[in-house]
Amino acid sequence: MTAGGKPRGSGWLPAVAAMTALLALAACTIGPDYQRPAAVVPAAYKEAGTAAGWRPARPEDAIDRGAWWSVYRDPMLDRLERQIDISNQTLKAAAAAFRQAEAIVAQARAGFFPTAQINATADRSRTAGRISSFFSPTASASWVPDLWGKVGRTVAGNLAGAEASAGDLAAARLAAQGQLATDYLQLRVADQLKRLLEEAATAYANALRIAGNQYKAGTAAASDVAQAQTQLDSTRAQAIAVGVMRAQLEHAIAVLIGKPPAELTIAPVAAVPPLPDIPAGLPSTLLQRRPDIAAAERRMAQANAAIGVAETAFFPDVTLSGDAGTAAATLAKLLSASSLVWSFGANLAETVFDAGARHAQVEAARAAYDEAVATYRQSVLTGFQQVEDELAALRILAAQAAAEGSAVAASRQAEQIILNQYKAGTVAYTSVIVAQTTALANAEAALSIEQSRLVASAALIQALGGGWDAAELPSRAHIERDSPLNFSPLPPADALPKR
Repeated sequence: MTAGGKPRGSGWLPAVAAMTALLALAACTIGPDYQRPAAVVPAAYKEAGTAAGWRPARPEDAIDRGAWWSVYRDPMLDRLERQIDISNQTLKAAAAAFRQAEAIVAQARAGFFPTAQINATADRSRTAGRISSFFSPTASASWVPDLWGKVGRTVAGNLAGAEASAGDLAAARLAAQGQLATDYLQLRVADQLKRLLEEAATAYANALRIAGNQYKAGTAAASDVAQAQTQLDSTRAQAIAVGVMRAQLEHAIAVLIGKPPAELTIAPVAAVPPLPDIPAGLPSTLLQRRPDIAAAERRMAQANAAIGVAETAFFPDVTLSGDAGTAAATLAKLLSASSLVWSFGANLAETVFDAGARHAQVEAARAAYDEAVATYRQSVLTGFQQVEDELAALRILAAQAAAEGSAVAASRQAEQIILNQYKAGTVAYTSVIVAQTTALANAEAALSIEQSRLVASAALIQALGGGWDAAELPSRAHIERDSPLNFSPLPPADALPKR
C-alpha cells in the first residue's frame, strides 16, 4: 500500500502469474500408467467344432446387436423383452448407480479448479458507551495446483469406475433379458407338455372305452377297466399339475418387466419356438463382447489410478490463496481507495513422519490392483467356461435328441401294435398299460431335451454377450496432463445405449 492508502499498482499480478507458470512447469504425474494385463485366450473354442448344427461365425449371420432374442422368431417374446428397459426395477437401480458414478467423476474434476467465496460482514456494536459500525465485503479464492497428478489420477480412476458401472448396467440388462428369454421358453415348453398330456389322456380315454366294451362282451376282466380308468385319471392330474409351473413362470416374467403378476397373462400357443443357429465366433472377441469382462477390465484401470493417488502423499501440497475486499466504518467509505484490503500467499505442507501410514496406503493400493487383475482374469476364464459349457450341452443334447426321437417313434409304434393285439384278445391289458406308459415317458423325455436345448441356446447367447460390444461404453474423457482444463465431458446417463 502507498502512503495514501492506494495499492502499489498491479505489481503483484506478474508475481502471481510467474509462480503459476513455475508450478505448471514443475507439475508431473506420479504413479504407474495403466496397461491392460494379458489374459489367457484360446485360439478357438474346443466345443465349437464338434457341436452338431453349429458353425464358426460369418459376417452375414452375426447375432443381432440389439434384439438378440429375435433369433427365436416369437412376437410375444419380442414384446416382452422390449419392456425390460422401461420397467425392470433391477435395471433402474443399475442405471442409478451409473449416474452416481458419473457424478463422482464430475466431483473429482472440480479439483482442477480454484474455489472462490464471497463474504459480507455488517456489525454494529457498543463499547464503553460508544456506538460503532463496521462493514466489510470481501472475496477470497484458493487453489491447490495438481503438481503431482493426484487430481488427474483421481479423475481417471473415477472415470474408469463410471465406465465399469456402465458395464454393470449392460450386464444387468443382459441378465434380465436372458432370464426373461429362459422363463419364456420354459413356459412355452410347459404349454407343449400340457398338450402332450391332454393328447395322451384322449388316447387313454379311447383305451378305457375299448376295455369297457371288452368287459361288457365278457372277453376282459373288470380289472382291465379299473387299470384303464386309473391311467386316464393319473394323466389328467399330471396335465393339471403343469399349470402350477406355468403360472410361476408367467409371474416371474411379469416381475422382470416391472409389472405385478396380476397384470400379465400370456395365452398358450400351439408351437415351441424353433432352436436357433448361433455362431460362437472367436474366443478373442469374447473380451469385447461381454459387459462383465469389460467392467472388470475398467476396474483394473481404476485400481491402477488409485496407486498413483496414494503415491502423491509422499510429495508436498502447495496451496495458493488470495483475498480482496473493503472495510470501513460507514457504507459511504466502502468504495474509497483507503478502504481497500488484499492479501496473497502460498502455503507448502509436507508430512515428514507418519509411522509408515503412507507406505501402507501405497501397498494397499497395489494389493487392490493385484486383486482387480486376478478378478479380471477369473472373469475371462469364467466367460470361456460358460461358452464351452453351453456348446458342449448343445452338442450332447443334439445327439440325445436324435436318439430319443427314435425311441419315441418306436414306442408309439409298439403302443399301437399292442393295443391292436389287446383288441384281438391275444395279450393282457397290462401289456397295453406298459406300452402306453413307455410311449408317454419317451415323449416327455424328448420334450424335456428340447427344453434343455432351448435354454442352452439362450444361455450361450448370454455367455457370448448377447451381441453387446465394449464400444458401447461411454466415451472416455481425454485429460491432457499439461493442461488439466482441456478435457472432454463424460456423456450423460441418458446417452447410454438402450436395447
